[in-house]
Amino acid sequence: MNLLNWGIAATGGIARTVGAVIAAEPGMRVAAVGSRDLGRAKAMAATLGAESAYGSYAELCADPGIDAVYVATPHAQHLEVAEAAIAAGKAVLCEKPLAATMADAERMVRLAREAGVFLMEAMWMRFNPLIQSLAADPRFGEIRSVQASFGFALPYDPAHRLWAPELGGGALLDLGIYPLGLAQLLLGMPSGLTMTGSLAPSGVDAEAGGTLVYPDGRRALVDCSLLATYPNAASVVGTGMRADIETPFWAPRRMVLSGPAMEPEVHELDPADNGYAGEIREVRDALTEGRTESAIMPLDESLAMMGLLADARRQIS
Repeated sequence: MNLLNWGIAATGGIARTVGAVIAAEPGMRVAAVGSRDLGRAKAMAATLGAESAYGSYAELCADPGIDAVYVATPHAQHLEVAEAAIAAGKAVLCEKPLAATMADAERMVRLAREAGVFLMEAMWMRFNPLIQSLAADPRFGEIRSVQASFGFALPYDPAHRLWAPELGGGALLDLGIYPLGLAQLLLGMPSGLTMTGSLAPSGVDAEAGGTLVYPDGRRALVDCSLLATYPNAASVVGTGMRADIETPFWAPRRMVLSGPAMEPEVHELDPADNGYAGEIREVRDALTEGRTESAIMPLDESLAMMGLLADARRQIS
């Protein structure tokens, strides 16, 4: 594939951020932008150098000049856009979480697999070079504990997407997926989950915290909140070494490795690299190699996370 042509569905902050990364990546370009507001689509298309703008996601997905669609809509709209893109044979990179509900996520994955179309959740944390090096480092021995938090104080506004249930709001889907996702990456899926928290007036989870437990005593302690600012850092403790990941742990720029038989090591991220670049390169590589799923962010792990999030939300509600 000589040039990967992207369509971007939505015009919010994350769409602009990832769109700029795509536009700057060699061998890629933003070919079109779609939104329910044509004016916003045209404005972002002009900013990113895209030649086309559409006032609906259906029109965007039908554009024959697009190879892949980046879905950056609110969670509750992921299925609608991904379904249209898959039906049109476009590769799909869909923002995390994969969908607002388990049923939506399962349908999305089934449609992609039946059509033989590439689909991946845009969990950029997994593509951060520091996180990848941490997950691959054998010096940890057996990882026994993961602790991570993500929280900030957001004034309550029922119209804001994070407070609105119809848009897939709540702390767990948007923030909690990161500490849970770090535990999933390093420890696998737990045998049990205990979660407590509180609800906002709109009914979405305003905060959540709890423990993921494993049969052999390993554990993860996770917190997320829209009510208060947390450390937003993480620690990973193994039998041979530990890692302290500085804030923001989901997009770390610095981490320190230490252990009883070693001098502390400081690892810093190359400013020219980040998880956004890694995930769009994975889409390119998969299409070049004829793969329909990613080994770095497999669809089965995205579905497992949706189940974990659903369990956590049930315990709070």
